[in-house]
Amino acid sequence: MNSLFEKVKQFVMAEFPSLFWQIVSNPVHFFRSMPKGGGYGDPVLFIVVVSIISVLINIILSIIGVGFFFSIGAAFMMVVIGPIMAVIMSFVGAAILFVIWRVMGSKESFETCYRCGAYASGISPITTIIAVIPYVGTILSFAWICFLIVLASAEVHGLSMKKAWIVFGVIFGFFAIMSLGAQHTARKFESEMGDFRPVKEGSTREMTPEDAGKFVEDTMKAIQEKEKK
Repeated sequence: MNSLFEKVKQFVMAEFPSLFWQIVSNPVHFFRSMPKGGGYGDPVLFIVVVSIISVLINIILSIIGVGFFFSIGAAFMMVVIGPIMAVIMSFVGAAILFVIWRVMGSKESFETCYRCGAYASGISPITTIIAVIPYVGTILSFAWICFLIVLASAEVHGLSMKKAWIVFGVIFGFFAIMSLGAQHTARKFESEMGDFRPVKEGSTREMTPEDAGKFVEDTMKAIQEKEKK
């Protein structure tokens, strides 16, 4: 137990900062020198640390009024569940990358594909901050992760850079457009709902069932009128 704790501590204090800095500052060299094997331990641990940092950044942004609001309970659940979901999704993502790379002509193993995807996710703490910039943050985040996957395609899998840009450019471009559309819809809905508050500012009166019914009715009418225009 102590040896496991010491290994985790060593990774977090020494190895993780070095890996993170290499991925951010010199990704070409990182993927060119990245071991293609060695087990899943280090990349999984890397995913866990990255996800925890990203969750903490999200919580801090929420506290200072930027991004989504999280209650104390929700924040605690995110810290606990976030890393677990991140690890699960990392294997799902690796499986998708494995299929795509195989179709493109790669002969590398699933483990190698997992390591590529896991370490490429190292930019998550930074993209979490960038994401607070409306629309532009989304584009920059998708462009950055696409760039890293293209580098991994060339440096690790030995594939054509041009082919990788075409394939992953289309894939990440599609998801970027979908994300921008969802963001635009969410902002539009938030704007439309902003004028219909159940309780006026400065009022402490609780909302009655009659108030709630009238609020819903007025809101639906307002939305229908906007759609007719």
